[in-house]
Amino acid sequence: MKPLLPILAAAGLLALAAPASAQNAGQIANVRAGANCPRCNLFQADLSGKVLKGRNLAGARLRQADLSLAEMNRTNFAGGDLRDVNFYGGVFGGASFAGANLTNASLVGAYLQGANFRGATLTGANLSGAEMDRAVGLTQGQLNRACGDPSTRLPHGFSVPSCR
Repeated sequence: MKPLLPILAAAGLLALAAPASAQNAGQIANVRAGANCPRCNLFQADLSGKVLKGRNLAGARLRQADLSLAEMNRTNFAGGDLRDVNFYGGVFGGASFAGANLTNASLVGAYLQGANFRGATLTGANLSGAEMDRAVGLTQGQLNRACGDPSTRLPHGFSVPSCR
């Protein structure tokens, strides 16, 4: 019987046989230790409760990551993939979410004063209880695709549909 790897390589199927790497454990460990990591693959990273102020994570893939109760003031998430991220109760004052994709993110109870949302996608994002009355770059169109509750604090003149 011939070894399987040479046969798969000859057939061009070796890449299909190798396990997929959805995340980069080394990059996640570096960020957990406080490193900047723009454009990194931080898929499903657990950064809950971490204090990582002023970090550069611009363009990073944080999809399905847990940032609950994290303190990440002035962190740059601009242009990042933040779909399905849990920001529950986190502190993100002055952070940049400019151009980031926050589809289906949970920002429940998050502190977002001074955060920049210019061009961010908020489709399906839950803003219930979020403190964002001093956030910048928000449009009513963005908020119309998100949801919140009566305790959501938005800039004057803005509203958000209720979560169902």
